[in-house]
Amino acid sequence: MENRSQRVYNYTVLLEKEDDGGYHAFCPILKGCHSQGDSVEEAIANITEAIELYLESDNAAGHDIII
Repeated sequence: MENRSQRVYNYTVLLEKEDDGGYHAFCPILKGCHSQGDSVEEAIANITEAIELYLESDNAAGHDIII
């Protein structure tokens, strides 16, 4: 059984209400990490997933985690 410790990082996320409905969500410190959702809850869930994938990709490429 593999024992991997996890760390918790907190990132600032900004939400902007779109003129045509829904919300744009982005994490300013992670260049290009954007998402959207039809509701605030959906936008937060989507940007959370986008951040996780961004960090996984950076880690796989051998980059340090941005904190």
